[in-house]
Amino acid sequence: MDDVFSSHLIGQISKSSPTPLYHQLYSLLKARILDGTLALGLRLPPEEQLAELFKVSRITAQRAMDDLATEELVERRRGRGTHVIYQYSPKPVQAPLTGMLQEIESMARNSSAHILDYGMRVPPRAIREDLRLADGETALHLLRVRERDGMKFGHYNSWTAGVDMPADPAIFENTPRLSYFRQQGLEVSHVTQTLSAVSADASVAAALEVGEGSPLLSLTRRSYQKTGAGDEQILDFLEVLYNPAHFQYSMDLTLD
Repeated sequence: MDDVFSSHLIGQISKSSPTPLYHQLYSLLKARILDGTLALGLRLPPEEQLAELFKVSRITAQRAMDDLATEELVERRRGRGTHVIYQYSPKPVQAPLTGMLQEIESMARNSSAHILDYGMRVPPRAIREDLRLADGETALHLLRVRERDGMKFGHYNSWTAGVDMPADPAIFENTPRLSYFRQQGLEVSHVTQTLSAVSADASVAAALEVGEGSPLLSLTRRSYQKTGAGDEQILDFLEVLYNPAHFQYSMDLTLD
């Protein structure tokens, strides 16, 4: 526990605080369990060691552990000790969908797209499963590079189910895909996004005019629509690779 709790943190357990010592210790341990510092399956020290580490009584340490067990954050078994049973996972940020869709369309209208490839094609298996397509079934595939003021900032790879190929694919050079979806009778009801970092492979590096292996910001977006059964189904899978030299992804969230 010495590599988890610094002397500064340990010093926050104070007898001069109006909060009972057991609750101070419980809160400190709980915070480290919820943020994943004390990981799933980790065996916690016996109460005697906790009491010694935090300079509290064994009864105080026992009560703190009892409260953690009551909340099903730890499990206590005779002869096996106390183990963390909480599985940490990052919590997604929730934001109003309307504002996000407006932002997406605004970005599309204020930049231009160069179409590298398009067609009704069979997606990779993982994407096909996301879109609930049968083997051999096709989806609209678009491969584009977006630029603004002469700077190529994003490499867009999308697969969309339930739409037809437009008569003139050049429509996607200036028209937001969301606008085309609505024309095809598709309405987005839910969006999930995942951000990560990747390095540019040879084809993406050439498209964005960066060096192979350059760091890129990766955004994977899955857009859903409601079905007649009250369920939701993914209608669009999009992976965007951004050049961080020309693009920043910012969020401004307020508490309603």
